[in-house]
Amino acid sequence: MASIPFIKRERPVDPAPPVEVPGGKGRPTPTRREREAANQRPLVSSDRKAANKIARSKLAESRDRARVGLANGEERFLPVRDRGPQRRFVRDYVDARFSIGEILLPVMFLFIITTLIPGVEAYSFLVIWVFFLIAVADAVVLGFVIRRKLREKFGVDNVQKGIRWYAAMRAIQLRPMRLPKPQVKRGAYPR
Repeated sequence: MASIPFIKRERPVDPAPPVEVPGGKGRPTPTRREREAANQRPLVSSDRKAANKIARSKLAESRDRARVGLANGEERFLPVRDRGPQRRFVRDYVDARFSIGEILLPVMFLFIITTLIPGVEAYSFLVIWVFFLIAVADAVVLGFVIRRKLREKFGVDNVQKGIRWYAAMRAIQLRPMRLPKPQVKRGAYPR
């Protein structure tokens, strides 16, 4: 019997576009070798001067951002001792009032000058001690007032420790030198 040659028939191919899966990335998954090659960077840059310049500029930029954030009282840039709503309340309360301790530094400077004048130094010692005691008494009264206000606002058991000392230390600083900078005007007491 004669063999009949087998004729292979080809089916027509549909030129259908590939189906895109919703949320798909639209490209093939890279091989491990491709990913490792893309992640390879030299440990030390070939141009050290340029790398140092870039690093210094980034560091200076982050320091400037932190300095401005601290001055503005942004919570994430504050040191741990200044964070929290109670500390903010204390800062605002101290900044809203005039404290005798604010002028302690200029008075001490005048004291140094007056000690150079003969015959006046005994009186200047007396004046500086009286002024110092008045400033301490003002800070003590401020501490009791702050503690009472915090108990009213945050509850008796929720007042943080060290609040009175924090208020006293802020009260004896010159207003322009306080950090974070005062956020309230004089007389604008927090509620």
